[in-house]
Amino acid sequence: MGKVPLLNAAEEVDLAMRIEAGLFAEEKLSKMSAAEKSQQLGLDLQWVARDGQRAKSHLLGANLRLVVSLAKRYTGRGMQFLDLIQEGNLGLIRAVEKFDYTKGFKFSTYATWWIRQAITRAMADQARTIRIPVHMVEVINKLARVQRQMLQDLGREPTPEELSKELDMTPEKVIEVQKYGREPISLHTPLGEDGDSEFGDLIEDTEAVVPADAVGFTMLQRQLESLLDSLSEREAGVIRMRFGLGDGQPKTLDQIGDTFGVTRERIRQIESKTMAKLRHPSRSQSLRDYLE
Repeated sequence: MGKVPLLNAAEEVDLAMRIEAGLFAEEKLSKMSAAEKSQQLGLDLQWVARDGQRAKSHLLGANLRLVVSLAKRYTGRGMQFLDLIQEGNLGLIRAVEKFDYTKGFKFSTYATWWIRQAITRAMADQARTIRIPVHMVEVINKLARVQRQMLQDLGREPTPEELSKELDMTPEKVIEVQKYGREPISLHTPLGEDGDSEFGDLIEDTEAVVPADAVGFTMLQRQLESLLDSLSEREAGVIRMRFGLGDGQPKTLDQIGDTFGVTRERIRQIESKTMAKLRHPSRSQSLRDYLE
């Protein structure tokens, strides 16, 4: 892989022209009879076709480094590194076949898109965890085709605004479709040159308790217990069970009624009366300091 030197722009154009000529020769040969192929024109076309294959192999070999470089970015997401390279090579072959040298852009710019698409598509086929609706798949594919053509025309990735004009949709819709088409990233994807941290390390744990919040919540619990102590034993018991204070499991009126041996209507009355007491400013003010 490292033995094939990198190409400059002129060399890329020369190879692309030879590849194009080879494809043209192959098409002509496919329509010739065996007798015609043995004549001078047929022999010349066969040489051009073989030269096109040699040029194709040269262009592929000079860009295998690009495949490896891009494949490294997708490791740790459910596919082996060698499999990623294999899929990337298929994308590179497709790029060689579709490259339009007359646009004047570097081949690597164009090939990068094809390699990424081949790798991400293979990852989606083998390890997709999110099922995309069929109609959305069609929109994603259409966006990919337009994006591919504009990449060829512009020599760079088109912006959402540019894509929106071609697709007759808003830039916001383009961004939404692009998000659908992206494969979820593993939280275990290594980051940094040493790989000593993971992508998941950057994601906020929304369930983690901030120390200041934990202290405030503890003080709120103590204040609430102090308020319940000012109620009768039955009133405090009904409120604790109704709102799940202590065990986190709120009880129904019927369940509380069974515990105290009274009807659900009686429990409802006790709850209503007790809540009115707790809402009185003399009691509720101490809680507002924590809840505002």
